[in-house]
Amino acid sequence: MAAILVRQVSKRFGRLQALAGIDLEVAKGEFFGLLGPNGAGKTTLISILAGLARADSGTVRIMGRDVKDDYRGARRALGVVPQELVFDPFFTVRETLRIQSGYFGLRANDDWIDEIMSNLDLTAKADVNMRALSGGMKRRVLVAQALVHKPPVIVLDEPTAGVDVELRQGLWQFIRRLNRDGHTIVLTTHYLEEAESMCGRIAMLKQGRIVALDSTANLVHRLHSLELRVRAVGAWPAALHSAQAGGNSRLVKLHDYLELEPVLAALREAGCRIEELELQQPDLEDVFLEIMQRKE
Repeated sequence: MAAILVRQVSKRFGRLQALAGIDLEVAKGEFFGLLGPNGAGKTTLISILAGLARADSGTVRIMGRDVKDDYRGARRALGVVPQELVFDPFFTVRETLRIQSGYFGLRANDDWIDEIMSNLDLTAKADVNMRALSGGMKRRVLVAQALVHKPPVIVLDEPTAGVDVELRQGLWQFIRRLNRDGHTIVLTTHYLEEAESMCGRIAMLKQGRIVALDSTANLVHRLHSLELRVRAVGAWPAALHSAQAGGNSRLVKLHDYLELEPVLAALREAGCRIEELELQQPDLEDVFLEIMQRKE
């Protein structure tokens, strides 16, 4: 049984086709990335997973429970950290987490609430009113709210947006621990270095469709591209006319390490004196941009 199962899910808002036949399966215990530009359909898909929106067609199950036919069971299996800072300004942090526990029928949940607050560095703010917190602190509370009922599946929608570096590191340590303990994590983020370091598999959405789905390592290796940045003095060899100029240096695209020596040989023959040379491997951001810029 998959932690998340999505089959042929479509959703339209008027003339906008937000999702167009999405198929997706996330295994139990995975750390899964869901990437895409603004408007790709990520938040719509998350809203359908959480039961906040209903798909026009298709099937969605959380831990085997249909989000439409068994809404209560599916929702209890899922914790969602929303992108927007949504909070009730009339309660303290601890009261907010107790109320959230009550939505799931949980009483005497203070031990777990204390542990969550400790891991998210919220203990000192436990009795502070929500409206008095900074944006970063409010986001910590949103993470805590998603975890109060100990859901097996956790969806993080831009969890570190507007968060300082120190909190970001502490948050990821906590999330990694939850993943090691068996929780399934689904992450959407615009910080692609986070997705590359955290996620075992990644799906990329574009205009409501999945355009790439593979392990993070395979996606990065798929590009088969190296970049050689050279700053040289002298006439640039005609054989390397395709190199992109940028300031005082030029960028040469290579598809394999075997191409490196012929490039250097061409520079030597032309009498170029190399002042600076840097060889860069592609990362997830390079792959993301290459996939998003492809024509349909």
